[in-house]
Amino acid sequence: SSGINADWPLRPGILLVAFLIGVKVTSLVPNKSRLQLSYLNPSSGQHEPFPSIDDAGTVELSIVIPAYNESKRLPVFLEVLFPYLATVQYTYEIIVVDDGSKDDTVAVVHSYSEKYGSDVIRCMKLPANRGKGGAIRQGILSCKGNQVLFADADGATDINDLPKVRKALADLLASNSSQHGIAVGSRAHLQDDAIATRSFIRNILMWGFHMFVFFLGGVNNIRDTQCGFKLFSRATARALFKQMNIERWAFDVELFVIANYLGIGAVEVAVNWEEVDGSKLVPIFSWLEMAKDLLMIRTRYFIGAWSVSDKFKSE
Repeated sequence: SSGINADWPLRPGILLVAFLIGVKVTSLVPNKSRLQLSYLNPSSGQHEPFPSIDDAGTVELSIVIPAYNESKRLPVFLEVLFPYLATVQYTYEIIVVDDGSKDDTVAVVHSYSEKYGSDVIRCMKLPANRGKGGAIRQGILSCKGNQVLFADADGATDINDLPKVRKALADLLASNSSQHGIAVGSRAHLQDDAIATRSFIRNILMWGFHMFVFFLGGVNNIRDTQCGFKLFSRATARALFKQMNIERWAFDVELFVIANYLGIGAVEVAVNWEEVDGSKLVPIFSWLEMAKDLLMIRTRYFIGAWSVSDKFKSE
């Protein structure tokens, strides 16, 4: 394993901060293992174990949807998603990861499993809330797809953009003759219009976050790191989500930090996106949480508290 620090020269003041934070957190290594969970098969009434991403893929596409108190917004998305999937010519599965919801999210997903079958859609119920990144990690580590998409439960990104995202990933894999690659749904092309309609304080927060991503996260090759529509090859999903540490809002940034270290290519694809009411993001608080996580990413990799295994470079 290796720490990610070679390309991150730090000034003495930041070194001191890194040292002080590192002393406090060096022993705090998160539990990154796959939970041994099961899902309800409505046909048999039995609970069956989820597979592992270490196994060979058996469907073409897995769609992983993190859900926390999404009993209202999730059905709206699924009623768009299923008609779209009825038109495709490849096999797929949908895993909805319930992240400790207090509403009827689990019951909603079970109703769709009864209608379409648990081989098509099933619910992974986490025993406790882990955060969006943690929920996505557990779903991806238990998927069957050769390609793995995670998509937000609000359906803010137009599912009809999936073909061009899949094509971008296929082209990337073909161009580098590798099993590794990421196609990133991106709203960067929408930013000019958004800047014109956002409030001054929201624009300040947006620019501040982008600055943190660049200077603390060390990610300068992706303009929109936070769009909830990302497609991975199975090998890449395995390499990234097995090693990811951040489980809340800034997990996307760490994925790109790890991918850059491993030399995994990523391509941005412009997607259609609409803001949907009911976001769990609380503007100022969530941005502060993200800034804290970005600082954590920088310092913990710098001091070697977190590291990335070089074995994935050869896979």
